Amino acid sequence: MRRGEVTPLDLVEAAIARAQRVNPALNAIVTPLYDQARAAARGTLPDGPFRGVPFLLKDLVASYAGARMTGGSAFLRDYVPDHDSELVTRFRRAGLVIIGKTNTPEFGILPTTEPLLFGPCRNPWDTERMAGGSSGGSAAAVAAGIVPMAHANDGGGSIRIPASCCGLFGMKPTRGRTSLGPDFGDIMGGLVVEHAVTRSVRDSAALLDAVSGPFPGDPYCAPAPVRPFLEEVGADPGRLRIAFTTTAPSGARIDEECVRAVHDAAKLCESLGHHVEEAAPEINGALMVDSFLRIWRAGTASAVQAMAFLTGRTPSPELFEPLTWALYEQGRQVSAPAYLMAQTVLQGLSRQIGGFMLSYDAWLTPTVAEPPLPLGSFEPTPANPLAGFERAVEFVPFTPMCNLSGQPAMSLPLHWTAGGLPVGTHFIGRFGDEATLFRLASQIEAARPWKDRQPRIFAGPAEGRT
Repeated sequence: MRRGEVTPLDLVEAAIARAQRVNPALNAIVTPLYDQARAAARGTLPDGPFRGVPFLLKDLVASYAGARMTGGSAFLRDYVPDHDSELVTRFRRAGLVIIGKTNTPEFGILPTTEPLLFGPCRNPWDTERMAGGSSGGSAAAVAAGIVPMAHANDGGGSIRIPASCCGLFGMKPTRGRTSLGPDFGDIMGGLVVEHAVTRSVRDSAALLDAVSGPFPGDPYCAPAPVRPFLEEVGADPGRLRIAFTTTAPSGARIDEECVRAVHDAAKLCESLGHHVEEAAPEINGALMVDSFLRIWRAGTASAVQAMAFLTGRTPSPELFEPLTWALYEQGRQVSAPAYLMAQTVLQGLSRQIGGFMLSYDAWLTPTVAEPPLPLGSFEPTPANPLAGFERAVEFVPFTPMCNLSGQPAMSLPLHWTAGGLPVGTHFIGRFGDEATLFRLASQIEAARPWKDRQPRIFAGPAEGRT
């Protein structure tokens, strides 16, 4: 692009061709915006770091003026925001061209992307398996080579889970690193943060440089980095102190493949000169799960009521998935004192984790408890609409800890099963210290590169283009 060998329109047309080639098999893109993208590419784009690069927007939280935003819900099937969120403004200022919106579970509730509204998003490594969630559509699209990176957000692991399932790099930034403005100050007491899934560490760092920073009126912001995150990529991390564990605080069973992935990553870090030892903070797992879910239930009820206000529609069971409606009804029963007590409990647990991190630069865990599961593994039952949610608690025993504490965390694609399924490894950093994670990630990426691994469903270059 910068040498003038291709134009933004060339890049957009190539991405659209790739999407048309593989999206029917994946169902990753649910709202194509191809004509709008072509028009943007023909116009004058900002001279940002990603000028002309095709990009996908997750169909949740981040609003794009004139494009429907369903949140994966039939209740919002026809909702079209009239403004860009601040994050989208920054994406566009960086020169990115949005070519579509990606599949997500209803309101991002589950760690799999199988909304009734659009149908399941399929994993490009095995189309009978989940792509993860809630940013599953974005992850499937990036893994399949449609775009190099795509928007994602994370309230309990929704960047890192699909990164693990689809063999990508997924960085959840520090709370407040990116803004949720102007529509939100925080979501569910600070659990949710915005960023992306990418194939390379470099792209994640450069994109975070382009979009991070507070927006006027934000309730809090992350500590300012010492230098651009892109400058951390390839920088010497020094000899880090890294703790690792494969034991979940909740007592959830961890699949042997995920255990093996952590042990292998620990050995790799040791071979790179880091001090590695098995250790973990003492956390009351049952109390953590109970408090987290109390806030999640209340947050679901709040989201439904907010969407009712926006649309002028009255919520009723037939307009939502059974799980969402069950959580909505439970959330309405959470009292204000119970909600505030749950926040106090999570803040106490956050201090325990923060105190533990004073002794370590990074903490290594499994990203998820199992390799990508078959589609349908999180279905409700006629007798129990919450069955899938209960299964989800078992599947993601580690990632929510970083949402409650606000710490940055990343999933790296370092392990594949004998059957060819990716399994991520999860590194947690100190609050505000994405820099150390980017240095470590780029060192690991150089030592064990993953860029040449391609899933079974892979678009490849467009016909006649490079």
